[in-house]
Amino acid sequence: MSRSESLAAFLRVQAWRRLDRVESNDGGRNARSALALLDTAAYATGLPEDDPLIIMLDEAGCFGPLGCEGFDPGEAGTRLIRHWEGGEPHELLLAIPSAIAASG
Repeated sequence: MSRSESLAAFLRVQAWRRLDRVESNDGGRNARSALALLDTAAYATGLPEDDPLIIMLDEAGCFGPLGCEGFDPGEAGTRLIRHWEGGEPHELLLAIPSAIAASG
């Protein structure tokens, strides 16, 4: 699995997690978040391995120390992704390394 595919798979799992949440009076927040994450997953699937966003995520350690493991943005990155409510797909991907750096 390529790094782009691994990233997209992680985002799809998080989107389904949001869709599975049942909260009364959420005003559609979970649905909007899920759609934004699915949109970002679709965007990520098309990124080549040498795309600057993939390289930036790799340098932030999201693909393990050697850059060949499955996508794992750590606690801070996962928290950001789980609370993402919308925006352009590249904005989320750009925000992940900053969230990781700010946490450690």
